[in-house]
Amino acid sequence: MKRRSLLKSGGIVLTLGLSELARGATIINVRIWPADDYSRVTIESDAALSAKQLFVPSPPRLAVDIEGVVLNPALKELVAKVRADDPNIAGIRVGQFTPTTVRLVIDLKQAMRPQVFALAPVAAYQHRLVFDLYPEHEADPLQGLIDANSAAKNQAENASPGAVGDTGRATDNDPLGELISRQSNKSTATRSNSTPAAQVTPATAAAPSPGTPASAGVLAAQGGNRETDDPRAGTQDITDRLIIIALDPGHGGEDPGAIGPGGTREKDVVLKLAHLLRERINASAIQGKPMRAFLTRDADFFVPLGVRVQKARRVQADLFVSLHADAFFTPDPQGASVFALSQGGASSTAARWMAARENKADLIGGLNVRAKDATVQRALLDMSTTAQINDSLKLGGTILGEIKRVGKLHKGKVEQAAFAVLKAPDIPSVLVEAAFISNPSEEVKLNDPEYLTRMADALMRGIEGYFAKNPPLARVRTTS
Repeated sequence: MKRRSLLKSGGIVLTLGLSELARGATIINVRIWPADDYSRVTIESDAALSAKQLFVPSPPRLAVDIEGVVLNPALKELVAKVRADDPNIAGIRVGQFTPTTVRLVIDLKQAMRPQVFALAPVAAYQHRLVFDLYPEHEADPLQGLIDANSAAKNQAENASPGAVGDTGRATDNDPLGELISRQSNKSTATRSNSTPAAQVTPATAAAPSPGTPASAGVLAAQGGNRETDDPRAGTQDITDRLIIIALDPGHGGEDPGAIGPGGTREKDVVLKLAHLLRERINASAIQGKPMRAFLTRDADFFVPLGVRVQKARRVQADLFVSLHADAFFTPDPQGASVFALSQGGASSTAARWMAARENKADLIGGLNVRAKDATVQRALLDMSTTAQINDSLKLGGTILGEIKRVGKLHKGKVEQAAFAVLKAPDIPSVLVEAAFISNPSEEVKLNDPEYLTRMADALMRGIEGYFAKNPPLARVRTTS
């Protein structure tokens, strides 16, 4: 009775294919995908599974009874697949609870919001039972960028004590420039309202006002007071400019993306490219304003299409660049491409085919359609604007002009199609196909570090070229 009192009420029961359960199911594979965002456990079987889950809050653990199966070597492998650096899972125990029921206990490192759901067969997968373990206390990604910027400033000061003069203005050698000097001055400034500096969070972030260009960007650093055209500035905390570029490595986790004839997985090469581009962005500045890259995924885990858009909006990104290396149904197509969103028809048959293929990522990766935010995600993907598309075409054109210096282009202009991941209504967004992984010679290039380096350089030049013609507005966010 005491044990039952610890269990959260309302255990979820998932039942699919009861006729198949009569003969029992066999576990054929198990996988664990650890990440800071969440950790996923996947159990794949040759028939649908029935499971009951109970969450014990103290100490946190998830107990799952899988019915109609017997413990086999594949299922036992889960125990050894838990990594020591998994931020969420401490360990997994499995055992034959009854002759026809296997009990799985996942010991957790922190309080969690577990989701347990089933997926029907799709692509190369058979039936899947999925456990998504989300931390109850979610980290604020925008604050993470601010903290990273502060850490870079401290490191620069420690390395060069004389880099900042008595006036607090950074020298030309300091890429953090204006933001750093203001941040230093704020620590000694007297506030007229005697209130502490506001922490910038998505909840307090100001959305672009009506008529503001999609490329206007947002300020994202910790607050303090300075003179502005706003007469209320003397009684408010304000924030300084930080230019944020959202990088979106396609696919990940359960979704490998396209696979080349030599076995190269799209999800792996685009993540490498994203890491290279992040290094370049974080070392750069635009008109003295520091740049920071935000990755929608920085490791091998699945991110739904709608969540990718939500993540970019949550950090209030100035630009969104989705990275891919797609395939066609023949090995002939080659060359890099850049796509922007289309509210109407696709610009070509190939563009329509590729958009349809990319938009199936949620089915392969495994989206929990019962999640309460699924409706919100779908609604978000219908909020695209003409201004966003026009800015996206400008960004795409600049990037395409730089990519053609690296290698062959598939099309000489920015193509358009209804890519779901490009539908952030207030962020210029493009999708870059670095090469066709289905082409044997281009697969070789995608595995060449020199080619990825040159592609990252080209993308960086494209981003800088876009800002040279479309400078981010010097906006100031105020908080009361």
